[in-house]
Amino acid sequence: MAKEAALFFRQLLSNPKQVSAIAPSSPWLARAMAQGLGPNSGRVVEFGPGTGVLTKGILDAGVAPENLTLFEMNADFCAHLRRKYPGVTVHNAPAQSAVTSVDAGVTAVVSGLPLLSMPLALRESIVKAAFDVLTPDGVYIQFTYGTKPAVSPDQLARLGLVASKGQKVWRNFPPAHVHRFQRA
Repeated sequence: MAKEAALFFRQLLSNPKQVSAIAPSSPWLARAMAQGLGPNSGRVVEFGPGTGVLTKGILDAGVAPENLTLFEMNADFCAHLRRKYPGVTVHNAPAQSAVTSVDAGVTAVVSGLPLLSMPLALRESIVKAAFDVLTPDGVYIQFTYGTKPAVSPDQLARLGLVASKGQKVWRNFPPAHVHRFQRA
């Protein structure tokens, strides 16, 4: 865990806009994000895994490594994830490239991306990419440090989505809200 924290803080100092968090996600947030996932979940995609805290939560929930695909833009994080999670597919690529790298039929996309710190158009393109690979009843899971979802009501309407508020995770720094998005 100390090695992961050191890696996180090195990357935060060298590229704060890309990391866009003040601390790694907690194991409690990872469990909340992975709630409902398990051995029968099928294929799962994770956007912005960083050092892999949420990845561990997904795997601990029972998703098989061969059913998990990660999209991470930071090459150092990718190298770490490949070493730590053999059998998991790791793409050193942006989330939007999921549509060209993953076959449709994914049951869940779990996102650790700092969507609220991104321009609206980029935010919408990421969420759209998730729904381009999700099954019709698939779920997009995102956390925010604020109380509102990372997708505005206008964007929800444009994309044909509904949001539901999940758990608030007090044992995360800062505390985080989990939101789930599905097709309307």
